[in-house]
Amino acid sequence: MDRRSILKHAGIAGVLAAGAAPAVHAQAAIRWRLASSFPKALDTIYGAAEVFAEKVNAMSGGKFVVSVHPAGELMPAFGIVDGVQQGTVEAGHTAPYYYFGKDDTFAMGTAIPFGLNSRQLTAWYFDGNGMKLFREFYDKYNIINFPGGNTGSQMGGWYRKEVKTVADIKGLKMRIGGFAGKVLTRMGGVPQNIPGGEIYQALEKGTIDATEWVGPYDDEKLGFFKVAKNYYYPGWWEGGAQLDFYINKAAFNALSKEYQAIVEAATAYAHTEMQARYDARNPQAIKRLVANGAKVLPFPKAVMDEAFKQSMALYTELNDTNPAWKKIYTDYSAFRKDANVWFRFTEANFDNFMQRQKL
Repeated sequence: MDRRSILKHAGIAGVLAAGAAPAVHAQAAIRWRLASSFPKALDTIYGAAEVFAEKVNAMSGGKFVVSVHPAGELMPAFGIVDGVQQGTVEAGHTAPYYYFGKDDTFAMGTAIPFGLNSRQLTAWYFDGNGMKLFREFYDKYNIINFPGGNTGSQMGGWYRKEVKTVADIKGLKMRIGGFAGKVLTRMGGVPQNIPGGEIYQALEKGTIDATEWVGPYDDEKLGFFKVAKNYYYPGWWEGGAQLDFYINKAAFNALSKEYQAIVEAATAYAHTEMQARYDARNPQAIKRLVANGAKVLPFPKAVMDEAFKQSMALYTELNDTNPAWKKIYTDYSAFRKDANVWFRFTEANFDNFMQRQKL
């Protein structure tokens, strides 16, 4: 009788007697597909999904394999929620605010204008109520979410013409991510929600007057500086834009506790590594952009003030009309208030001092 036959038919005593005791924690092989909202060329933001897959594979000893698929390969860039919810794929990596059309509440999962910065958002998720509240929200979509990276504070985008006054926003056709377009609309702009891989062509052809994406490292790869030279800061709508891993609830619950822990650990690693990559690569990229003719400009105070005013008015309206938004935003805004008091004494003052020094 061969070894496999022994393992199949013998009782535990017989197996032990045969000297072929199985591993106590043996796990069945698992294969998942993960759909990304991003093109493969963006090694930072798309790369977070690859980092996740690599860590899952390594921690499972090759028993749990996740294949990563760029936007458009399995489904459209903005089709991740539907794909994961319906079980077309087991997992997705995306920016929650892409789905504000389903419910504005999604936006808080990534960034809202004048919201939390990246460290504050991570703190709210992991040590505040953010994770709990969003797990409750996503339950109706059959999704379990895990933070999946953060870009840090973003730039304000590329503009064909300079923005000198609030009036310059009126009629401006701008590619802007998701929910922030509502504020742009209130300021007289015309938002366009275009996937990353399609932005350059729209800007080059004049279909749009301006675009934002992330920051210098990704923007350089996408080539925006070739067709629009005015590079504004800050991205007031994305003080710390978080990505999420969306996992189909049934697929996650079908995993062993060990594999669930591997998924949780791998997402946390990818979450940390994404911002590390941006923070390490953006400084050199902005130098190269300036060398190639980019004009780095601050938004005028009047534009910032108007954007803030319109953002706060929008949140008041949503509190009155959307119970899901109100439940999460009430906690989010209270956390933001306390976090900003603390950061004012420490992070902000230290950063401002250091940035004035010539080291």
